[in-house]
Amino acid sequence: MQPESDQGLLAPIWAGSVAEARTGDGALVRAMLDAEAALARALASAGLAPPGAAEVITRVAAELTIDPRALALAARSGGNPVIPLVRELRGAVNSADPAAAEWVHRGTTSQDILDTALMSVSAQVLTEAVLPGLDAAADAAARLASTYRTTVLAGRTLTQHAVPTTFGAKVAGWLSGLLDARQRCAEVRLGLPAQLGGAAGTLAALDGNRLAVAEAFAEQCGLAARETPWHTVRTPVAELAGALALAAGACGKAALDVTVLAQSELGEVAGDPGGESSAMPQKRNPVTAALIVAAAREAPGALAGLHLGLLAENERPAGAWHAEWQPWRALLRLAGGSAEATARLLTELRPDPAAMEATIRRDEGSLLAERLVGALRPELGTDAAAEVREAALAGRLPELLAEHGLDNPADYLGAAPEFVDRTLERYQRHTGRSNNGS
Repeated sequence: MQPESDQGLLAPIWAGSVAEARTGDGALVRAMLDAEAALARALASAGLAPPGAAEVITRVAAELTIDPRALALAARSGGNPVIPLVRELRGAVNSADPAAAEWVHRGTTSQDILDTALMSVSAQVLTEAVLPGLDAAADAAARLASTYRTTVLAGRTLTQHAVPTTFGAKVAGWLSGLLDARQRCAEVRLGLPAQLGGAAGTLAALDGNRLAVAEAFAEQCGLAARETPWHTVRTPVAELAGALALAAGACGKAALDVTVLAQSELGEVAGDPGGESSAMPQKRNPVTAALIVAAAREAPGALAGLHLGLLAENERPAGAWHAEWQPWRALLRLAGGSAEATARLLTELRPDPAAMEATIRRDEGSLLAERLVGALRPELGTDAAAEVREAALAGRLPELLAEHGLDNPADYLGAAPEFVDRTLERYQRHTGRSNNGS
């Protein structure tokens, strides 16, 4: 039976996304070929290889088509896909210009090419999926926070009603997390490095200005150049993983709140796209939010796998490097898919202030119990809390609140509106856009 490739059947959060397109096997093969071509150009720019050879290698690499499945099967003998890829590329270059073939993969090692290819793919996913998705999600959150700045909402702690807040303040919390993730992802994107160290991180196989080759290689790849190779110093990978997991988590927080507020008993928000049920035709499930939450729960596992790569022995590791490949791609897909989906979710979200008000009316005053304790404390001291507790158990809380003129939740919002303002100021400062996203 012919095996099938992963089409995202069990991962709808990234199926059909930009992140999927940039991280497929074909895209990774192309990124490795691009890295080989960049190396040839770097060798030529440093005066170590003939310019004509670099031109031939670049042209042949751009035109070469390699079957990812065949490459994967061939990779089993050497432990990575670069070895058979170089064999294919060198053969194709040799057919075009035998003299140029000797400069294919010159002075480098398999890990250099695959690490660089994965960093190039990561740069694409961050630039084309994660950062735009977070930007669009932040724009939508800013509009919601501004619009519903003082719309009273029941605040909840440990699943129970606590004190009044505003829907704008809740969304401002989402926005704050999205801005944190966006800032970290942008910082990491700028520092994504190329890898070039040769067999054991010394570039000894190159003659001439080895450092110039490393610098030129990074420039040709559109990546940063580090002071040393990072074959077994995997901090760049760990930092990237942390940023991607942070993005997935920030998206997940907003989505998780949406799943709670969209419950049938509350209905305080609606508008999640899709939602049909296979068994219950009346249902409109918050499916987009659920998929974002699932991605946020999955991301820490991939993050842990990449952080384990920090424990890599000697100058080249046995197994630690190989174990990174799948979680690396998984995190790119989870973060990219989540960012895109969160932008859609928040853009289409429809808050229902009337439902929020109905929830507060059903509350029977418990949201204002803390306020009442404070009002009674000058008279009752430490017994104020007990008095309010007894009134609540007896069903007299609404009466007691009205008696003291404390029964309006809108009068007990604390600094919630001001927190919205501060978050929107940060949004405007970092994005240069107004609260309506323009």
